[in-house]
Amino acid sequence: MANFLKQRAASLFSPRAKLRYALSLIEAGEVGRAFAPLSAAATAGIPEAQFRVGRAYLDGAGVPVSREEGARWIERAAEAGWVEAQVVLATLHLFGLVASGGVGSAVFSTGPSQQDAKPDYERAAHWASRAAEAGSPDGQALLGYILTSGPAEMRDLDTADRWYARSAEAGCPQGHLGVALAQLRNALDAEGQQKAAASLARAAEGGLGTALYLLGVMTERGAGVKQDVAAATELYRQAAERRVRSGEARYGLALMEGRGVERNTARGESWLRRAALAGDAEAAALVGDLYSRGGDLPPNYAEAASWYGRAAAAGHAASARALGLLYLTGAGVQRDPEEAARWFRHSAERGDQLAHVDLGNLVLGGGGSEADRTAARERFEQAAETGDLVAAFNFGVCLAEGVGVERNDRQAALWLRRAADGVVNAQYWYGRMLTEGRGVEIDLKEGRFWISKAAEAGLPDAEMAYAELLLSGRGGVRDHAAALEMFERAARQGHINAIFSVAAMHGGGHEVPENRALAQVHFRQAAERGHAMAQLMLGRYLARGLAGETNSAEAKLWLQRARAQGLVEADAELARLGARPQPPAAPVARAVSQN
Repeated sequence: MANFLKQRAASLFSPRAKLRYALSLIEAGEVGRAFAPLSAAATAGIPEAQFRVGRAYLDGAGVPVSREEGARWIERAAEAGWVEAQVVLATLHLFGLVASGGVGSAVFSTGPSQQDAKPDYERAAHWASRAAEAGSPDGQALLGYILTSGPAEMRDLDTADRWYARSAEAGCPQGHLGVALAQLRNALDAEGQQKAAASLARAAEGGLGTALYLLGVMTERGAGVKQDVAAATELYRQAAERRVRSGEARYGLALMEGRGVERNTARGESWLRRAALAGDAEAAALVGDLYSRGGDLPPNYAEAASWYGRAAAAGHAASARALGLLYLTGAGVQRDPEEAARWFRHSAERGDQLAHVDLGNLVLGGGGSEADRTAARERFEQAAETGDLVAAFNFGVCLAEGVGVERNDRQAALWLRRAADGVVNAQYWYGRMLTEGRGVEIDLKEGRFWISKAAEAGLPDAEMAYAELLLSGRGGVRDHAAALEMFERAARQGHINAIFSVAAMHGGGHEVPENRALAQVHFRQAAERGHAMAQLMLGRYLARGLAGETNSAEAKLWLQRARAQGLVEADAELARLGARPQPPAAPVARAVSQN
């Protein structure tokens, strides 16, 4: 207490005594009382006091936070040669938090958010250089970073490496990190990786999150150090606790998979979410994958869409494609083919080749914009001309359907024939064109040959088409038993018209044994998937007991559903049951081919 009183008395006469008094108050934890003598010493021109006043304003230590005042005092101390102030001011400029128009004019950026801040590399380099030349290890490491990661015209890796080395020699963790990054950049063999790992270890000892993360990566891979998955996961944990996004993501994934640590999906998802919310696109994509795949709980496609959207907005190509697939199928979001096309395009522009395929398929199905259709056709045409048979098929479809180009059946047939030598879908398409006489003379025999090849390869549409040819005898022999077998093959793959056809053949009138019970089973399968004729036939079977089972109430239900799809034939059956036919809500087409 006596010492305090002496310092307080002395502070009445000397600015430096005021500073000493303020420092003693700060050491005693009386930060609020320290600001008045500290401010007086700063006003008197003492650089250390100016720096401390600036930090007090920046940190809200003893005074309300004032970024403007903090920046001004920090710059005054920096101009007066206070090295620590120079490092802080360089850092503020590096992160775009301060704008300067001259001595004493530094103020904090007033942009809407830190994300909108623009770094001033020139001013940052100026102040970092002054601190580095004055011997500050932190300033040396900061200058090394600017010369390594700044604008291209400022980069000087050799000079940066020298500053990093000087900083590391002084024991600065940031200096060791810079040296490690330089060593990794130049590592050509195992010895180089070992040196980099050693430098990272020194930086990690200083608690640098980035160093901990990078050392974890090397430890997981066994690069420069002995491979140790558990040790790598521990390093990721330490990096994650220091808010390193990549560390949060890696640690979260390790917990999810039980890699090097006891599996804990709840904690793992929490860390992945944290990384994703901090802007890690890969982590957001992983969270999206978790929700889309499901696990202990059913998939949540709405949540998946949200996380894929976050990752896609950050440039993650695979997430953009995944989001496009959700919009295409209407899983978790309202079905929107145009939005799907937009995300496929976004993904394709970032190099995802599968997205090119998805966009092409969407375009061939009539989706996408006119620009998408034209671009897809041009891409298919260019690839087809190089001998790519899949592209030749797609280009042929574009010509046949008028996608991105004027319809030209003759040219379509030529390209489809070329692709048919190696592409199953092209065999089916070319066979159809031969049987229909599109772009070529009708040739039922040749068309049947190509369709049969595609059917034997397992293409459901081709199996359905070949079965119909076998049923009618067009282009070759008539064989109802073989037709039924082919319909059944397509039905097993979910082809709804094939399911109906199997039912119809078992129902009688064909050259195969009648089995109405089996027919009813297949009519029900197709009816439940919305096939209008199947709904009519199932209602008829149940109303008349054609398979040995009568159920008038259920029969009415299926007949009304068929009538709602426009099948007026259901009216007679409903009348037989004494039910009033319900008119369709709106004109709709009869059931079309689906698979």
